[in-house]
Amino acid sequence: MATEPIDVELAGTCVGPNGSAIGMPQLCFDWWGNQIFWLILALIATYLILSRVALPRIGAVLAERQGTISNDIAAAEDLKSKAEQAEEAYNKALVDARAEAQRIIAEAKADMQADLNAAMAKADEEIAAKTAESEKEIAKIRESAMENVEAVAKDTAKEIVAVMGGKADDSTVNAAVEARMKG
Repeated sequence: MATEPIDVELAGTCVGPNGSAIGMPQLCFDWWGNQIFWLILALIATYLILSRVALPRIGAVLAERQGTISNDIAAAEDLKSKAEQAEEAYNKALVDARAEAQRIIAEAKADMQADLNAAMAKADEEIAAKTAESEKEIAKIRESAMENVEAVAKDTAKEIVAVMGGKADDSTVNAAVEARMKG
């Protein structure tokens, strides 16, 4: 076959005298019919392969991805709502803890105030008892001091009268000192 000579009249103007193509065979108008036939046949085969094999697989992958995305979005929304609920529970627990802390502080203050009041009342009682006891002691000391002053005054008055050369008996000295001490 390769050794058979090509008839130039049958091949058209696109073939040289030695059987080789002149220029680009795609641009030879004589061969366009054949090229269009094979182009249409290749496009139909490509369409059938793509529509029967590749596109269903791609569609399945896209549907699976869409399902996965939808599931992930639903799971994310569920987790978001759970997180919001957990945050609300945390905030409620925090408010409750603060209220409990305030209550404990108030109780502690009340207990300390009650203890302080009891201690102050006890101290006031002790101070009042010691004050009363001290006042009794002071009254005793004043009485004994007055008695001592009176005794000293009587002795001193006797001595003064004796030194002055007079003679005074005890009843006169006692009457004079008592009258002077009364005012």
